[in-house]
Amino acid sequence: MKKVGLIMGSDSDLPVCEAAAKQLKALEIPYEVHIYSAHRTPDQAASFAANAREKGFGAIIAAAGKAAHLAGALAARTTLPVIGIPLKSSELDGMDALLSTVQMPSGMPVATVAINGAKNAALLAAQILAVEDAALAEKLDQMRKENAAAVLAKDAALEL
Repeated sequence: MKKVGLIMGSDSDLPVCEAAAKQLKALEIPYEVHIYSAHRTPDQAASFAANAREKGFGAIIAAAGKAAHLAGALAARTTLPVIGIPLKSSELDGMDALLSTVQMPSGMPVATVAINGAKNAALLAAQILAVEDAALAEKLDQMRKENAAAVLAKDAALEL
């Protein structure tokens, strides 16, 4: 199975990114976590992205706040799918990161999830990998069935 790279711009991003790691682990998807900044360690970030395919990665998740150029910087160096997680900051509540992540120039796509949407980033990476992995696709199908059952159980228990 291909790995997922989980890259964050700062160690302060770890609390949000833990949700992605937890989801990848639950689906038994191998992953690596790194701290690479698009601005403070641009060479390391570029090297990771440029060599990710040959190192067995199938997708990259990039989490960053404020200027949030990390996902785009990684996408510029690889044709692997890059999923951006815009992170909430105290200044602009994550809107700056959302716009920086989602507004990529033509020819440089970055999939973008909700602000602090780490779990969905992991699920999107899993769905990308599941295109060629039937066992993973079955896990995702089962998870959706379990989620639906949980909602229906809540509906059945609802009393007003």
